[in-house]
Amino acid sequence: MLALFAGPTARAQTLPAPVAITADFGQPRGAMQPLWAYFGYDEPNYTYMKDGQKLLSEIAALSPGPVYVRAHNMLTTGDGTAALKWGSTNAYTEDAQGRPVYDWTITDRIFDTYRARGMKPIAEIGFMPEALSTHPVPYRHHWAPGQPYESIYTGWAYPPKDYAKWGELVYQWVAHCVARYGAAEVQTWRWEIWNEPNIGYWKGTPDEFNQLYDYTEAAVHRALPAAVLGGPETTGPRWDQAADYLRGFLAHCVSGRNYVSGTTGTRLDFISFHAKGSPKLVDGHVRMNMGVQFQDITEGFKIVNSFPTLRQLPVILGENDPEGCAACGVQTNPENAYRNGSIFASYTAAAYARLYELADQYHVNLAGAVSWAFEFEDQPWFAGFRDLATNGVDKPVLNVFRMLGQMGGQRVAVTNPTALSLTDIRDHDAQTQRPDVGALATLAADGHSAAVLVWHYHNDVLPAPAAAVELTLQGLPAQRALVQHYRVDETHSNAYTLWQQQGSPQTVTGPQRAALEQAGQLALLAPPARVSTKGGRTVLRFALPRQGVSLLRLSW
Repeated sequence: MLALFAGPTARAQTLPAPVAITADFGQPRGAMQPLWAYFGYDEPNYTYMKDGQKLLSEIAALSPGPVYVRAHNMLTTGDGTAALKWGSTNAYTEDAQGRPVYDWTITDRIFDTYRARGMKPIAEIGFMPEALSTHPVPYRHHWAPGQPYESIYTGWAYPPKDYAKWGELVYQWVAHCVARYGAAEVQTWRWEIWNEPNIGYWKGTPDEFNQLYDYTEAAVHRALPAAVLGGPETTGPRWDQAADYLRGFLAHCVSGRNYVSGTTGTRLDFISFHAKGSPKLVDGHVRMNMGVQFQDITEGFKIVNSFPTLRQLPVILGENDPEGCAACGVQTNPENAYRNGSIFASYTAAAYARLYELADQYHVNLAGAVSWAFEFEDQPWFAGFRDLATNGVDKPVLNVFRMLGQMGGQRVAVTNPTALSLTDIRDHDAQTQRPDVGALATLAADGHSAAVLVWHYHNDVLPAPAAAVELTLQGLPAQRALVQHYRVDETHSNAYTLWQQQGSPQTVTGPQRAALEQAGQLALLAPPARVSTKGGRTVLRFALPRQGVSLLRLSW
């Protein structure tokens, strides 16, 4: 099996002691919810552009079930011109007499693009239209990487000058969607309010945000009683201020005075907050920090559990990422160099796999985790943005989502004596953590296939030996199985490496593009092979490079 799955380069290496991992397909551990099938971005007008449409088609193809998409600026005033950290739909303006004028042309174009691919919006209700803002000037920002991030928070971030007009805007939008797409479809979407109100995205007070939510909730459910609405999309629950904001919002929904009805409490259908890591440049190399991301998630789960009447609600991590600025490239933020190559892929595999474990530990109804990564239209090749593709060519990280898309059914027991625990990742300094060689395994609902995702992650992005993996599979309900071994590493499923070998061109020829597009697809490490099982058991041995990810898919 070593010869079959390792490949010639790995066979020639002297490997350390094997990492022994066992997946027992006879021991279910819970449903493999498609937590990963959620994506988001700041610039909604990229949705229907050339590369945006191509990438959305690829994302939609990842999963047999629907993929959810969240975008900022869905109600922002403007002509629809996209820019970094900016987008607009001009959905709401007012005439000379101050009467509302609604125009759903651009919002329809965005949602039509999703629906044509079977995708579902997480319809973000924001930001504030210029005509409704209490502080409309300046309104349009012109931020670029390297400029102060705070400069993006302009007139769109302020409360409405008239909450009743805001509520009517929300009602008209939802009612229009019901008329266009049908109630049965729209009630499968997710609606949510605003983004990160605990930082500069909201220039009002917490009480004013609660008021905004109450008017939004009343309007959404007046238009469609079965609509699913959540919030508050706060960020950083590990910070005291952020924890207080999230806790205060949930308390308002449970026992606060409703600003619209005057009664106690406000309907809340799901809870959303954000979690981010914190990479740094240390001694000339990038050091990731997954620990702070899991501190955010843990504190958020604890807050949810502190409300007995809310703890069974679905939870969506509205943004779930290695750090906080998708539009900051490597020229201004060299620590973001992780985004182009296989480190982003291995981080994603290790992080998403452990979300299931953390949700089980805190008995949280985790529904999804939004990767805030899409594409940036007409930008330099491999500029180091947090995206899934560059100029229409897929990055290695997208192939990890392709791997996850091949996993479904039931999660099964995985034992790995040398694996990092959640405590190791969350509570220990990133500098002192050991390499993380771990696995997630599933058995398909039809009982005819299984999958094991294996990663070799480390916070420090430095050269290191491959790991020798000894993967024992037991409880297999078949005597023989076909094994397909997919791989993401420096030389597999990696268009970035090929682009560097081409000389890192910014003007790409037709043949170069064709080769890059092919390299960006998920690749097999070796041809598929048959294996025999004895008593439902077999052992697979292979080398897994540092920052590499393997998917072993078995079918019978």
